[in-house]
Amino acid sequence: QILEKLHRFLRNGRVQIEESVSHGGQAATTHPVSEPLPVQVRLVLIATREEFYRLQDEAEEFARFFNVKVDFTDDFPADSRMYREISGYIAERCEHFALPHFSAEAVARVLETMHRWVEEKAYISSRLAELQHLILAAAAEARSRAQAKRSKDVLVEKQDVLAVLQASYKRHRHPEMQLQRAIVEGDLMISVQGRELGQINGLTHIDLGDAGFGSPVRISARCFAGEDGVINIDREVEMTGPNHDKGLFILKSWLSASFAKLTPLSLNASLVFEQEYHGVEGDSASCAELYALLSAISGLPLPQGIAVTGAMNQHGEVMAIGGVNEKIEGYFRVCQAMGLDGSQGVLIPQRNAAHLVLNEEVVAAVAAGKFQILTFAHVLEGLEYLTGLSAGELDEKGDYRPESVMGRVQRVLEGFRKIYDSNKSDD
Repeated sequence: QILEKLHRFLRNGRVQIEESVSHGGQAATTHPVSEPLPVQVRLVLIATREEFYRLQDEAEEFARFFNVKVDFTDDFPADSRMYREISGYIAERCEHFALPHFSAEAVARVLETMHRWVEEKAYISSRLAELQHLILAAAAEARSRAQAKRSKDVLVEKQDVLAVLQASYKRHRHPEMQLQRAIVEGDLMISVQGRELGQINGLTHIDLGDAGFGSPVRISARCFAGEDGVINIDREVEMTGPNHDKGLFILKSWLSASFAKLTPLSLNASLVFEQEYHGVEGDSASCAELYALLSAISGLPLPQGIAVTGAMNQHGEVMAIGGVNEKIEGYFRVCQAMGLDGSQGVLIPQRNAAHLVLNEEVVAAVAAGKFQILTFAHVLEGLEYLTGLSAGELDEKGDYRPESVMGRVQRVLEGFRKIYDSNKSDD
């Protein structure tokens, strides 16, 4: 009804004032209390892109009244001009609210934070409301610090911005701390040392709405001769979403194409996200699932200290994923709690390298050789790093070199074919 009345007003430019009357608990009715009044207004409709286009589809006549469209971008190209504009905005907000001004180092830390909000080095966030909140909080922190020192000279420093960001993290970190404690105490079975067969750590991103963090999850694989192909146990019990299922089908396609000479593969293989009871969505674990599977088939163990994230396409190319900074930092904190020894790290898509805006603690650990950040552009490239062996290439006969990883997988699959054919003939 409201939309109909608004549409009527837009058509004739008059507002009808009505009175709502209810009788004995019955539905309220409306009655005009005056003649329609002429009104001149400028009406601004604020909506998400999805809502705007849905309105055009469902109420085309109504949408025609909003023929001047302004699309607000989520980010700006990060260049010297934009940095100057944002620095000027910070100074203007400080003047407006009578706040202490920011030092150059503090401004630089704010700019870095705005890069992190959009996970891009080449772009910077346009969320000025969030920026204003950070300005106000950092200024309050600087004043508290100055009062504690009984100093009259107040300038917002980098340490004040960091204190605000750290306080924000601490307010939201309880779910992460619960998961981390479960891992450290052994309730959640995560290993960050040694090598294991058919087992790898993937990286999940847990979104809490106003915050998020990353955490490792163990992915395991088992395989034997059969005809069912690759299944994901989580999918079989309807605990996965469509994007994850899409990634699994891509994995199956790549595996069959890589061993086309042996298709249909005589393989039964199961994948599972261990101790995951809340469902799995997204395709960012498809590379980790593939590596666990190839490890189980080839008999080559994988390093447990290296956690893997990345989505793959049908050609084995690795695609960028979201939440990369929080995934890396979350896994780093788990490794730190369990003991960093230099063997731990992450394997991330090369296309995510431009998205890295990591906190200073992780950056320092990488520089000191205590934590590794590795990138890969193709699944075979990552396979070589994890196994320490050549992945292998197909020759003109459709075979891989026996000593390569894919050659070992091929030999096992050939053995599965013989076992399956033998069992089938016995039946």
